[in-house]
Amino acid sequence: MIPITPPSTQPAVTLTSVLTCPVCQHAQAEQMPTDACQWFYECTSCHTVLKPLAGDCCVYCSYGTVPCPPIQEQGKGACGCC
Repeated sequence: MIPITPPSTQPAVTLTSVLTCPVCQHAQAEQMPTDACQWFYECTSCHTVLKPLAGDCCVYCSYGTVPCPPIQEQGKGACGCC
């Protein structure tokens, strides 16, 4: 007899997020890392270096359209750094 595996109830993790610079409003789609938080991001338009806002673990959680993969999977604080 072949074991039946139930379908996953968790939605797929989105790996692309659009970062919007708070200085010049330039928006850029970026691929998020799955193995680490990204604490710095240089805007490709005005070259401002973005850092996470207080309480956020990474620039994607602060300025992106989609939070980072650990937060998508587990919720706030899931990455272990906040």
